[in-house]
Amino acid sequence: MRLTEFWRRMDEYLGAQWSRSFAADVVLSELQGRTIDQALAQGEDAKEVWRALCRHDPRVPAHLR
Repeated sequence: MRLTEFWRRMDEYLGAQWSRSFAADVVLSELQGRTIDQALAQGEDAKEVWRALCRHDPRVPAHLR
């Protein structure tokens, strides 16, 4: 998954403003105690980060999974 697709999904699910804040501030145990921004900056694959978010929040709609 390209980063553009990752952010499109984040924006669709959380809204453009909230998605950036969520990525910067929320620590996910599914990312070994890192934020989304930290995981991406450390080279984690965007698809794996997205999957981690989906595990963290099962309310992510099926069409975005």
